[in-house]
Amino acid sequence: MNAPIIAAVCGAGLLAGCASTPKLNYADYAGEPVRSFYMPSYQGWAPAAKNQVVVWADFNKAYLVTVNGYCPDLRFANVIGITSTGNNVDKFEKVLVGHDQCFIKEIRPLDTQQMKQDRKALAEQMRRAPS
Repeated sequence: MNAPIIAAVCGAGLLAGCASTPKLNYADYAGEPVRSFYMPSYQGWAPAAKNQVVVWADFNKAYLVTVNGYCPDLRFANVIGITSTGNNVDKFEKVLVGHDQCFIKEIRPLDTQQMKQDRKALAEQMRRAPS
């Protein structure tokens, strides 16, 4: 039984935090493709490319999800959903954007610890850089 988990962007506080935080390329932190991941609680999402989205399955577990082809409005959506079966998201599930259902092509776990360390180091470099 597929039950969509609808997720909303966390609001202005999250957006404000993103504006001052240096951006990194999520693909640089993606591991080898996996068949599925367990998502007992949904912690958020972020657009990564026109056909990719990062799904946070926990505060320290994130996955780069690539959909087949073009998924209209994925980069600009305020809300997305993702289907799952028994809290498992696999390659047979879909990313829901408005009225569109975008089939998942690939799932890759992200090295969130390294990503956080690199973001912190980059932010420190930017603070030290002369204006």
